[in-house]
Amino acid sequence: MQMTRSVDSVQFLPFLTTDINNLSWLSYGVLKGDGTLIVVNAVGAVLQTLYILVYLHYSPQKRAVLLQTATLLGVLLMGYGYFWLLVPDQEAQLQQLGLFCSVFTISMYLSPLADLAKVIHTKSTQCLSFSLTIATLLTSSSWSLYGFRLKDPYIMVSRIQRG
Repeated sequence: MQMTRSVDSVQFLPFLTTDINNLSWLSYGVLKGDGTLIVVNAVGAVLQTLYILVYLHYSPQKRAVLLQTATLLGVLLMGYGYFWLLVPDQEAQLQQLGLFCSVFTISMYLSPLADLAKVIHTKSTQCLSFSLTIATLLTSSSWSLYGFRLKDPYIMVSRIQRG
């Protein structure tokens, strides 16, 4: 984006949903007291927020970007309100937040299936990034192994779906 000074070839929604995903898993990590989840997702949230700010800087449609960001942040804040204010039991909070994070992560990573359909239709992998695909596979595998080690089904299931 910075080299071309344009966001024409970059989609905004993946940055935004990944940021919300990081913030959700960060909350799960804080509630669970898991330092690994806290550090990794805090760094991820900071990086995604920086990407969003750079996107906003170069976007000719700033209002649309701000509206999408505000909408998803509003949903996130309503979720926080629900989990922290309306679910008094910490174990219930952990279970419901873990389920929410898992479902959100799985749904977020289903979106690249559109690219897979394009690959099948065009019989070309030109629209896929091989290095990003390998990095996603390795990251998903690492998180799945971490979830198995902790015996945490929410980390295991959501991360298996990424690969």
